Amino acid sequence: MDRDQRSEISNQAPCPILATSLCRKGGKARRSTGISRLTAVVALTALLFLAGCRQDMQNQPKIRSERGSEIFADQRGARPQVANTVARGQLHEDTYFYTGVVQAADGYREEKDEMPFPVTLDVLRRGQERFNIYCAPCHSRVGNGMGEIVRRGFKPAANFQDSVRLSQPISHYFYAMTYGYNAMPDYAAQLAPADRWAVAAYIRALQLSQAAKVEDVPTGVQLKSLKEIAREKHLPESFAEPWAMPSVNPADSAITSSASNPATAAAK
Repeated sequence: MDRDQRSEISNQAPCPILATSLCRKGGKARRSTGISRLTAVVALTALLFLAGCRQDMQNQPKIRSERGSEIFADQRGARPQVANTVARGQLHEDTYFYTGVVQAADGYREEKDEMPFPVTLDVLRRGQERFNIYCAPCHSRVGNGMGEIVRRGFKPAANFQDSVRLSQPISHYFYAMTYGYNAMPDYAAQLAPADRWAVAAYIRALQLSQAAKVEDVPTGVQLKSLKEIAREKHLPESFAEPWAMPSVNPADSAITSSASNPATAAAK
């Protein structure tokens, strides 16, 4: 073997036994190929990362609420509603449903003794729930005006069983809840229009219950007296006793009250 052949053999890098995956055919190392692939992967990852860091969503052209704008002549960012348009859900075409009054022939607002939708058992249950939450603190759960707030010194609330309240149309209660009445604030924010009507229907049900007769009960419905119900539920004897309003000076309250008795029978 001459000198040139020995020099060529010595220049060939030996292939490690445990690193055959890095060798090409013929025993040459594949280190340069692995580095190239790693570089390509790193470059691709960096490209994807940079593509995800674009600020287009954050720096989008927009107008923040209640801020000024140089786009419009009046410098207002919040634009006024377009003339003769109504937002979805705000048409309020049925004025009686939303106000509880109608325009009378003489031009004045007039209350009516009718509901804007049918009264079902579900409507009364909803009205009872809302009444017990928002009305009972002043009017009490039986509507006699002796709620816990009144017992603690607040002005007497309306007794729904007195002659004044019995003669009022049902929409009057809706109107009072919507706009307030005397010392009573409005509850328009707490009660949606449908809930205010449900409460008004339940108030009427409370009034009817105090003058209910056995003949008013449908055939086949079992009746029990309040005393029987009180004994079954282990309630005190006072549960079935007549309740009375405290004596009130009419000058101290815009709403006068009178005593009344509870119903002596309940439907089961």
